[in-house]
Amino acid sequence: MKIDIISREYPPFIYGGAGVHVDELSKALDIMPDIDVNIRCFDGKRDKAGVFGYEPHSDNLEGVFSTLDVDIQIANQIKETDIIHSHTWYANLAGFLASKNLKVPHIITAHSLEPLRPWKAEQLGGGYSISSFAEKISYEFSGGIIAVSNAMRNDILRFYPKVDPDKVFTVLNGIDIDKFKKLNDVEYKTISSQLINRYSIKSNMPTAVFVGRITRQKGLVYLMKALAKVPKDIQIILCAGAPDTPEIMAEVNQLYTNLQSTRGSVILIDDMLPLDELKCVLQMSDVFLCPSIYEPLGIVNLEAMALSLPVVATKTVGIPSVVQNNKTGVLIDIEQKNDGTGKPLYPDKFIDDLASEIIKIFSNMSKAKEFGQAGRVRVENYFTWDKIAEQTIRVYKAVLANNS
Repeated sequence: MKIDIISREYPPFIYGGAGVHVDELSKALDIMPDIDVNIRCFDGKRDKAGVFGYEPHSDNLEGVFSTLDVDIQIANQIKETDIIHSHTWYANLAGFLASKNLKVPHIITAHSLEPLRPWKAEQLGGGYSISSFAEKISYEFSGGIIAVSNAMRNDILRFYPKVDPDKVFTVLNGIDIDKFKKLNDVEYKTISSQLINRYSIKSNMPTAVFVGRITRQKGLVYLMKALAKVPKDIQIILCAGAPDTPEIMAEVNQLYTNLQSTRGSVILIDDMLPLDELKCVLQMSDVFLCPSIYEPLGIVNLEAMALSLPVVATKTVGIPSVVQNNKTGVLIDIEQKNDGTGKPLYPDKFIDDLASEIIKIFSNMSKAKEFGQAGRVRVENYFTWDKIAEQTIRVYKAVLANNS
């Protein structure tokens, strides 16, 4: 079976969970018998066999039009394949066009939905209408759609009612449990010493950590407001970068300045840390924080759980598929607007609940450690990439059978 995977992100250019998913899934598929995988991605040529990188023909193309340029190039260059598998709206249109041209099935993995990310209009301007159109037409004419959680599947059918429910499958995200295992003592001592010196991290304080892009959906602004209510003897590390817009970056910077002046012990790391340094930051921490208001699944929670961290997270969309309340962490109830923004109906209550649960989990660290240990076991049992690849192949075969 020949598969062409299309993605905005692919190493060395990975910015979020979709890129991690494509990288790990393609590696797991590539070692399976009778499977031939090509990767078609953005950001220029790659040196790896079977990986084809593209960039816009002109530097004068703005925003979404440069994406469409790359999509057309990719669609034009796919010649013979059995399955086209695209990830995110950036790549969906390429999959749609190539599918129509070659008369082969187009499968989409849904990592997020444009109707549930209206704040992207801040980043894309009028291009948000085009990204929404690209996603809609691709979903409605796809041979199959893979949702990364059952909640995500429900959202797909709610926002795209023309999609046949029998064509929507649930396959959870995965994680490389060998990659996300704890550093050995020598590695940990060396890297933690470097991080302590570089970022003024205090190694003798109880510590909570957030990892995520600076975007509305990650809920960072609500978290930072909640941290003002958290005792000063809990250190907070915010690994937060890649802002969607200058406006949200300015808002985060102001909140950070306020926290530094009122409580201190808040460290903002806006660098994209290498994997070993990220793992070390997680190992140096006691609790992982995920305040997202939109998260179809949340690979970051899997990464934290793989390193035996308990998770305090919002009970929204796909997060409960990963984090089990009072077993691997704590889920915070949230009532959200149905206008697509996902904003809390009662933001002050959400902020108070975030602060309360952070304080509560630090008040019982023996229980928190039990949650963390259970999280590692859960990841090992349900979220390895070999299992995800096997389920994905079953989807491919089902779609091919339906299109024969």
